[in-house]
Amino acid sequence: MSVRIHLNPSPKTPGKGADLSALSPSVAETVRSFHATFKEYSPTPLHSLTGLSKELGLKHVMVKDESRRFGLNAFKVLGGSYAMARYLASRVGLPIEGISRDMLTSPDVRAKAGDITFITTTDGNHGRGLAWTARELGYKCIVFMPKGSEDIRKNNILAEGAQCTVTDLNYDEAVRMSWNLAQEKGYVMVQDTAWDGYEEIPTWIMQGYMTLAAEALEQMKALGTLPTHCFLQAGVGSFAGAVVGCLTAALGEKAPKFITVEPHQANCIYKSAFIGDGNPHNVTGDLQTLMAGLACGEPNTTSWGLLRDYCSAHISCPDYIAANGMRVLAAPVKGDNPVVSGESGAVTTGIVQWLMQHPAATAQRAALGLGPDSSVLLISTEGDTAPEVYRNVVWFGAYPDLDLP
Repeated sequence: MSVRIHLNPSPKTPGKGADLSALSPSVAETVRSFHATFKEYSPTPLHSLTGLSKELGLKHVMVKDESRRFGLNAFKVLGGSYAMARYLASRVGLPIEGISRDMLTSPDVRAKAGDITFITTTDGNHGRGLAWTARELGYKCIVFMPKGSEDIRKNNILAEGAQCTVTDLNYDEAVRMSWNLAQEKGYVMVQDTAWDGYEEIPTWIMQGYMTLAAEALEQMKALGTLPTHCFLQAGVGSFAGAVVGCLTAALGEKAPKFITVEPHQANCIYKSAFIGDGNPHNVTGDLQTLMAGLACGEPNTTSWGLLRDYCSAHISCPDYIAANGMRVLAAPVKGDNPVVSGESGAVTTGIVQWLMQHPAATAQRAALGLGPDSSVLLISTEGDTAPEVYRNVVWFGAYPDLDLP
């Protein structure tokens, strides 16, 4: 199965589409100020890959490397930590503006907050970030994982002091199980997807991801450029929606063309756009894909409107596209920095390489306006969070390109 692309014939302009107020520059500043109160915080690097740009016939290829985030090898901690802070601040009656890690761990706040257990479902990165934050702030955390999850990801969560169980359910079924348990036991669900009646915490998680986008914007301006195109991984759509909303709110008419990328086996955003009735649509089944972080079948209802209105295209691709991206970043063109990028982190690099170099992509490349004047922003959302999988792909050629010209 080769690449499938659905073009949006008329993306909305700011003010004409989904509401951007929750992802405004002022909110981004509040979020980033909170994250900066952790000693582990520093902006992750933005690599300008000059050699790869020339190789692909583009003006710029810029890759933001989230393997450096908080020492946790992925960006997800940004969302869970901010959502937890918002929840705790609300519970004890504090404004979120000016909130800090030290404030949340103070004896007064801990006494007012009381005993809390946070719960979530994860493929690994979100759960690890939530478990880390819960440990940092002094709370209990329970994490469930879908079937097929890598042991190393489970062990990383256990190492943060959380309870962690791999279920025999797919991701979406495990989310529902966690929700039912939270309702039964009085736990606080911190899940990066939304449904009717559960929107507030997922919105806070999306806002947490804005730190990444705000950093990238600052770093691109320092390089003297702005992106013309931004390719974003879309699992449930929370991360992609956060970046789309943040950059659109900040840049207005200068915002880039946004393109989402998903695996064929879990392409709920692509399917929703392709059906074209304006509503989110689910995909079902085992959702088994190399891209474990994108193995989600049900769109986040909070972020869907942003992706529907502001994206220029949605792409569904086979697993070897992600594997190609991992290899491209690990073995860079001479002069470029190598980037250790995991399966979900590298798929956008893989799709840009395919679009720019595969003969079958000529029409799609033209439709997206990709060429020598294009500056492309990519976000490597994770490092080698499953080292054995990473080595099998990068060293030993697992998931070979099945669509070579």
